[in-house]
Amino acid sequence: MEQMIQKEIQVNGSWIQVDVYGALDGPAIVVIPGVMADAAAWGPVAQHLEGWPTIAVVNRRGRAPSGPLTSTYTLETEIEDATAVLRSFSHVQAVLGWSYGGLIALHLADRVPVAHLIAYEPIMAPFGAPALPDLKAADDAQDLDRVVEVALRQVAAMPSEVVEALRSDSGVWSGLRELSAPLYQETLAINQAPLPTVLARRADRIDLVVGERKPGSGALRHDLRRHRPSRPSRHGARTGRAGPPGPSRGPGPPRRAGEPAEGAPADG
Repeated sequence: MEQMIQKEIQVNGSWIQVDVYGALDGPAIVVIPGVMADAAAWGPVAQHLEGWPTIAVVNRRGRAPSGPLTSTYTLETEIEDATAVLRSFSHVQAVLGWSYGGLIALHLADRVPVAHLIAYEPIMAPFGAPALPDLKAADDAQDLDRVVEVALRQVAAMPSEVVEALRSDSGVWSGLRELSAPLYQETLAINQAPLPTVLARRADRIDLVVGERKPGSGALRHDLRRHRPSRPSRHGARTGRAGPPGPSRGPGPPRRAGEPAEGAPADG
């Protein structure tokens, strides 16, 4: 699926660009990436997905060429943005959210009907909470190098030698700096959002995909299942598989060369 068209959607106080692969408005899967990720990082996955004529990858606000977060940004902002994206397509068959995108998708499916929800390694509070003071200081200073360092060392718990190896690659580090710009506001929004008593009540089918060997994922899986309504669902562990067709048909969790997978030990 080589063809890609970029579609701009106006949202409250900003705008969102969506990368659309395949048919412009066919039966669609909408993909919502997480923090430290953009639509471009999901391009290789989108090109390998099968089963949907339209693959729509959301470039969430706060990352170019989409618009800014704005001063009123919260998790609610993301839910409203995702709702606007769904309404811009005639027939959305599935929503796939990864990490923060998974949390957004779970809330989205509590507001609007979703035939098939795939929550891939979703996060929720207290994701990254201990790092918030240092993230705020770096954000206030507009020091993106420090934001990346805090994200890698404190949120992802990466060893110092790995962080330094990433820093030594100017191309990788530059990409991380660019993606880190909204990280403090996004992490704050995750932790300030009220914890729901239930999620995804309007989803017909829910696939919760969590790696069983990922640090902290067991506790997260248990916590999320307490908030999930009774719906037909499948749960995948380690395989990255959400039931055919699904993300396992692509190359796995997207990241630029040398980038860490998002949110490893900070799931709570």
